[in-house]
Amino acid sequence: MTELNIEQLQTDLADKNPRVILKKALELFDNIAISFSGAEDVVLIDMALALRKDIQVFSLDTGRLHAETYRYLEKVRKHYQINIELLTPDRNVLDSFVKNKGLFSFYEDGHQECCGIRKVEPLKRKLVQVDAWITGQRKDQSQDTRQAVPEVQIDTAFSTAEHQLLKFNPLLNWSSAQVWDYIEAYQMPYNELHQQGFISIGCEPCTRAVLPNQHERVGRWWWESGAKKECGLHAENLKK
Repeated sequence: MTELNIEQLQTDLADKNPRVILKKALELFDNIAISFSGAEDVVLIDMALALRKDIQVFSLDTGRLHAETYRYLEKVRKHYQINIELLTPDRNVLDSFVKNKGLFSFYEDGHQECCGIRKVEPLKRKLVQVDAWITGQRKDQSQDTRQAVPEVQIDTAFSTAEHQLLKFNPLLNWSSAQVWDYIEAYQMPYNELHQQGFISIGCEPCTRAVLPNQHERVGRWWWESGAKKECGLHAENLKK
């Protein structure tokens, strides 16, 4: 494949419909994968499968997810008849971490170390195997970290000197309401926790329901300041 002009691609895809962005991503890359964990991602799976049936889908199994989330993963697998690759932490590193710091150290010293072991390292192992990945990031998920995110970008957090990785964010300009309108219109599966006041859902110890009209990220790592509410999967957002 000829070398991409990233700036031109960003210009071409700016403010475009998610399907247009997905179509371009799938045209440009055969070895591309969708990161799946929540409502936004199942919308992307639904759209992508209409364009290509062999799309890769992976999910991070941190070992600390809600039971409802594990059931949701299985619902999506059966609903779409797809394989979902589950990425798990390095056992030796995780065993050492838990032995030395216990199961809830993040309440005292922040979530970054735990997320680094349970999420970032497994994701890093996966992303060296693909040329691009697709995420469900939306601007309105965080006023602190996601306002400057483009529809397509070089993933500076996971690219290396030998391997340039691209990241596509097709739902960037959609609102939560648009995501749920799509889910309801097409009768797609969703996490049962959404019926219990959960909006943004991560690991069980680090996620709680939010009150009406509270921002969705309030329920994530609620003991920390809003500016820190990225787990490391989109670490480049924190630099903006």
